[in-house]
Amino acid sequence: MLPSIPQLSDYDVSKDYGFLPQEPPLESLPQAYYRPWENVARNLQGLILTKRIRGVVDNLPILSTTYLETDAEWRRAYMVLAFISHAYVWGGDRPAERVPPSISIPFIATCNRLEVPTVATYAAVVLWNYKPLFDDEPVDSLENLYTLNTFTGSLDESWFYLVSVAIEARGAPIIPLMLHAIQAARNGDRATVTECLRSFAERLDELGSLLVRMYENCDPHVFYHRIRPFLAGSKNMSDAGLPHGVIFDTGSGTDDYVQYSGGSNAQSSIIQFFDLVLGIEHRPTGSAVKQPEGSPPPPPSKNFIHDMRTYMPGPHARFLEHVSQIANIRQFVNGHKHDRALATAFDACLAMLRAFRDKHIQMVSRYIIVKSRESRNSQSGSPRPERLNIANSKDSKTGDERKNLKGTGGTALIPFLKQARDETGEPAIDAWARRLLNNGPGVDAGVRMGKMGEKMEIVGLAGVWSVDDSDGGICHW
Repeated sequence: MLPSIPQLSDYDVSKDYGFLPQEPPLESLPQAYYRPWENVARNLQGLILTKRIRGVVDNLPILSTTYLETDAEWRRAYMVLAFISHAYVWGGDRPAERVPPSISIPFIATCNRLEVPTVATYAAVVLWNYKPLFDDEPVDSLENLYTLNTFTGSLDESWFYLVSVAIEARGAPIIPLMLHAIQAARNGDRATVTECLRSFAERLDELGSLLVRMYENCDPHVFYHRIRPFLAGSKNMSDAGLPHGVIFDTGSGTDDYVQYSGGSNAQSSIIQFFDLVLGIEHRPTGSAVKQPEGSPPPPPSKNFIHDMRTYMPGPHARFLEHVSQIANIRQFVNGHKHDRALATAFDACLAMLRAFRDKHIQMVSRYIIVKSRESRNSQSGSPRPERLNIANSKDSKTGDERKNLKGTGGTALIPFLKQARDETGEPAIDAWARRLLNNGPGVDAGVRMGKMGEKMEIVGLAGVWSVDDSDGGICHW
């Protein structure tokens, strides 16, 4: 017996807003008891600028999570504590490896409730960190959104988060659409599957247009030097001053160091949903084995993409697992190759998703590679900066060690980005589509820099990685 089609409400997924909450996130916790947290969050920028953040947090009372009632309140508490935690760790001249009990104890409790690790995940900075300006206007409009919390108080930081919010909202209708397509495929209804795939491709094209709006209000220099350091996690952070990770001190005396990746768009459930319903297989980075043409994808192996699901809210991760068990579109299209309309619609979805990833690589080049080169050149021959964070830490490895540098989540970041993009085109049906989608990056997919083959090292969003002139990574799709 085939597994049932998932009911969205069982997994905290909305047919209207997708993985965003059905109701807009709370702007503050309603209980006066939690005012100390809200006061710090509201004044986060000033506390960071005046270097008071750690002293103020050290003096906070240890508040219980007992009075948190609704899911919205738990999400708000988690988001506030995540921002305060990162500000505490990265808000000084040197990172702090110990987070005090006033934050650690309630933070661990909220993370356990929401089934996320003790770090500011994509859910904290994007999914649960926005508010529509007007309730009667759409959430997928960037002109109708603002952020609830930031580290810097800048438009650039708000815009960086809100572009992802708008993409989540604009992509939300694809979820029930493609679940309907899966049911239609079970029924052998080629016409319905074709129409669903056509709508999917059109919506993916719209998401690409939203993504490039990042350039409008997020300056690369501001992002690289002011925003990105606060988004770092505690994994692969030796060169930034956290060789062992972070300790969340509960006062027990037995707390161990933990290491978690920072917030990453790889933690976006909507992007992983797209891959699952199209049957796109993402292998462990560096693996180049392709399935024979026409064969169904094998069961997924443990790799970076699957590891990022552990950073998603528990219900969302379980939803993706359910979808992986019922996804049948790729097999259905392969079984009906003679239907030209069906095959073309499927290949169009792959082309649009690959184009989306190409746009992301362009963005990576502008926001990370160029700024890293500028930063490296400006620091050559000058003393190491007094303030140590991921924007200015420098790698000391040489030779073969550099070839094995890892990125967010312990994977080789740049090979991951390129491989994920190329794997998107592998299920293509028609010969022309396979040629188009499997011949490397599209036109202008990256910013060419320097001499061919020149290498450089970059401290990424949550780790150190190497890059050549056509590669890039920021917070990877």
